[in-house]
Amino acid sequence: MTIQRTQHITTAIPFVNASPHIGHALELVITDALARNARQRGVDVRCQTGTDDNSLKNALAAEQRGIPTAELVRHHADEFDALGGALGFARDDFIRTSSDPRHAPAVLALWRRCERAGDIYRRTYEGLYCVGCEHFVTEDELLDGRCPEHARPPEHVSEENYFFRLSRYQQPLLGLIDRGAMRIEPPERRVETRAFIAAGLRDLSISRSRTRARGWGIEVPGDPEQIIYVWFDALTNYISALGWPDEEGDYRRYWCEPAGPTHVIGKGVLRFHAVYWPAILLSAGLPPPRAILSHGYVTAEGRKVGKSLGNAIDPAELVRRYPVDSLRYFLLRHIHTTRDGDFACERLVRAHNSELADQLGNLLQRVTTLIVRHRGGRVPAPHGSTAAEDALAEAATSAVAEVAEGFDRFALHEAAAAVFRLVAAANRYADSAEPWRLAKQPDEQSATRLDTVLYHLAEALRIVAGLALPFTPGSAARIAARIGLDEAALAWGALRWGLLPTGSPVHGGEVLFPKLEA
Repeated sequence: MTIQRTQHITTAIPFVNASPHIGHALELVITDALARNARQRGVDVRCQTGTDDNSLKNALAAEQRGIPTAELVRHHADEFDALGGALGFARDDFIRTSSDPRHAPAVLALWRRCERAGDIYRRTYEGLYCVGCEHFVTEDELLDGRCPEHARPPEHVSEENYFFRLSRYQQPLLGLIDRGAMRIEPPERRVETRAFIAAGLRDLSISRSRTRARGWGIEVPGDPEQIIYVWFDALTNYISALGWPDEEGDYRRYWCEPAGPTHVIGKGVLRFHAVYWPAILLSAGLPPPRAILSHGYVTAEGRKVGKSLGNAIDPAELVRRYPVDSLRYFLLRHIHTTRDGDFACERLVRAHNSELADQLGNLLQRVTTLIVRHRGGRVPAPHGSTAAEDALAEAATSAVAEVAEGFDRFALHEAAAAVFRLVAAANRYADSAEPWRLAKQPDEQSATRLDTVLYHLAEALRIVAGLALPFTPGSAARIAARIGLDEAALAWGALRWGLLPTGSPVHGGEVLFPKLEA
């Protein structure tokens, strides 16, 4: 199990030209689960998200609606912030790049640092520009003349811009990847990124004319007719929210510690985070990110879900319709962490009913009911163990190790599956031990056996609650409360078999996961 002292973990910050879609919800719950697991394991975590406001996409969307860009940005940023709250995203900071007073000074300071390093110059450029990506593209990156990400043809642009000497950083970037100083997951994304760098890097345009940018964004220092490129601007949020260019405080604590920062991003923005961003930081004399974790896309009937593709699924509506922990569980368990995965409401309902309700909810209900009815609502003391109890204890120990490994490998779907293997083991143990039958027997041997069985089932529930905490935090807390525990009992160091205090109060209650209608 990897132990770190501090971790600055961030989502990417999305463009706010439209309302959030289900892909944004996926990134939020992945990041939140990683942060919660790290906190459980004793890491000092700072979890950050926000919105990318200074984009041409945002200005064009406002233009089409006939409203000021600031108004559109504020409206959609509020939606993204509310979505995080609705999903139970326990973030420490939410930065809005157009209005947060910390941001623009950091962007300007970063520009000047790169300029002093001799890495910024001005020249005329002509090429193809994808507004959806906010990026210049080449002919060989297109599919039938269209951007493969946004299914739209790029615009032809000719103008004078400032450029960043990205080509200077080819070997330093390869060195970061090859010696493991910058981890990129999954491995195929690391291979893809390394191949892109090794093929040769071209200098990067990092400004746009004021006219083409619609006057929206941060001006280039000393040149008000140029606006800083949105990605140079947006990527700076990861350090501006830490108080940089003040190099003490949160910046030193979370960016410069050995563990360093972790970016959780969609695969479509990998190049910006794994190539451009670390090169800019190296130019400025700042540490690059330590880990870039790239998740897949949410698809609908095999097609990527997106605002520009016209098939967006509204996660706010899903939260209104379904329990939030059921949505979180589906996204984290049934969408592969690093590959594309299909979303359908029917699949969510099926996972809720067959897994959360029939397996975990049923286990909780029958164990707590038996303890309340037959042991006065107190966890009984066990009387030794048999091979069946030893097997359940071993299943719990294995589950803890497998969940830790799943988080360490950025395979949260595998970690969630390990939790439910323990749930299944506990249900098999209950079916074999038949505590409901033991409760009806008047002899002392049956009574002592019932004590043992109920203790082990309650202990299995405690371990399950601790392992489920990053995935379904509300439900995990309710499970712990039903067996008389607070969240301190779910800390990672406490997830060792046999630590459940006997005599803990056990409570009956409503069904944890009522069945959903299809």
